[in-house]
Amino acid sequence: MIPYDQLRVIDTPIPAEPQSAKRHYGVHPYFTRRPYNVVRQYIQHYSREGDRVLDPFGGSGVTAIEAFLSNRIGIQNDINPLANFIAKGVADLSKGTLTDYTTALRNVCDRCEQRVLGLDDADNTAISRLLEQLPLPANVRLPANSDVQHYHDLFSPRQLAALAVIREAIDDIPNRYARSAIRLAWSAALTKINRTFLSAEGRAESRGGSSIFSIYRYKVAAKPVELPPWPTFYERAQNVLAAKEEIDREIDYRKRTGGFSGKFEVYHDDIDALRDQIKPVDYIFTDPPYGGHISYIDLSILWNAWNGTLPSFKDRQRELIVGGDLNLSEDVYVKRLDQSIRTCFALLKPKHWLSVVFQHWSTAYFDAILTAAAEVGGDLRAAISQIGDPVWSMHKKKGKQSVLAGELILTFLKTDKPKTVDANKPFDVEAAIVRILDETSNGTVYGEYLLNRVVVEAWQSGALGSLNINRTDFADMVARQGWSYDDKAHQWRHAGTMSVPLLGRL
Repeated sequence: MIPYDQLRVIDTPIPAEPQSAKRHYGVHPYFTRRPYNVVRQYIQHYSREGDRVLDPFGGSGVTAIEAFLSNRIGIQNDINPLANFIAKGVADLSKGTLTDYTTALRNVCDRCEQRVLGLDDADNTAISRLLEQLPLPANVRLPANSDVQHYHDLFSPRQLAALAVIREAIDDIPNRYARSAIRLAWSAALTKINRTFLSAEGRAESRGGSSIFSIYRYKVAAKPVELPPWPTFYERAQNVLAAKEEIDREIDYRKRTGGFSGKFEVYHDDIDALRDQIKPVDYIFTDPPYGGHISYIDLSILWNAWNGTLPSFKDRQRELIVGGDLNLSEDVYVKRLDQSIRTCFALLKPKHWLSVVFQHWSTAYFDAILTAAAEVGGDLRAAISQIGDPVWSMHKKKGKQSVLAGELILTFLKTDKPKTVDANKPFDVEAAIVRILDETSNGTVYGEYLLNRVVVEAWQSGALGSLNINRTDFADMVARQGWSYDDKAHQWRHAGTMSVPLLGRL
């Protein structure tokens, strides 16, 4: 068996398989989600069956779930209760039987389908009386940038009543695994049954999503679309049942071809606290939050309030973001990003591997990751740009060349040989851009790939600390070389090169 530290690194991008795993797509929305097949290949390459695989910033659980289904011990950790609710909910679909689930859903239908449908004909007085009798979540205050002040204002009275009626029936399901599954479906429906739901222009009313996932705040639609609650919930329940079938097939295949031994663990801790909670792991695949734009905990109030899992003020202070309702500073973010990488290596066994997914214009963020890794004995062995796939490029809007899509996967080997880092040498950005463009054979290049190459080359030259890339200046440098931005393919192309589809290069 090849020793871990002699494994050949993954040195080429892995094409994503968008929407091909029901356990991750369609069961429950979340702010970011890695392509499961990319994560799975990294796990299977850098770890072995029975190994402990950790994601300390677990999000919706792709890393831990795929490790679990690959006969590893998948370890999920996130400071946001919603993330762990989703991840554990999906992992727990491996328990119980499909018959348990369908029976539970049928009982919920029998108990409250007609009652919910009847709310369409109920007047405001009747709905108000009903709300007085139903268990409702705390009417907590929302972040300051929200369109409304309090939680209940996110719903019309009819929506609030429908959600409460369905949730009450679900909470009475006696089988705990079936109850968990149907509650996951209800939580997913909650995304569409509220006043922040926006229909997609030119498509069916139900085709759309919450402003939480598009502009990252609680914006109430000018003309709210009230989707029918019962069909919306029932559709989500069918998605959960399909995910259950898929996971059962995965596990059954394992059982028939050598046995299934996967395990799943979940923790709700700040990453620094994990050192006291778990023993060293065999592989880490993680993508720490990228600073600003997405205030995960603030934006998860929609779910956490109803689940009774609102984070403490201390948790909110420890969230690894810039801004948010607490206006967390960038300086603190950089320091904590540095410390988080050091903690990751402390949690990793010697001569094992760690993969970090990251993308940002700020070279200070990359410097924090790379310097921290080097100083604790992490040797950078691969830097792969995962660019061009729809899953990775969903936020590439309006053809903006300054918007980053895709990510860089940095893979380190823990050598336990710390290096002293002096990363303040001068670096000629434009010369590096010219050289990289000259290497491009087909006349097209992703801006993200170009940026990533420049960052890694600056790091390897000991110059990342002095590198300060302005996105406008960066684009001007590329344009000066005779390249123009194709806002349909989201690529730069050299004069005279035909436009290629987004996935053309793959």
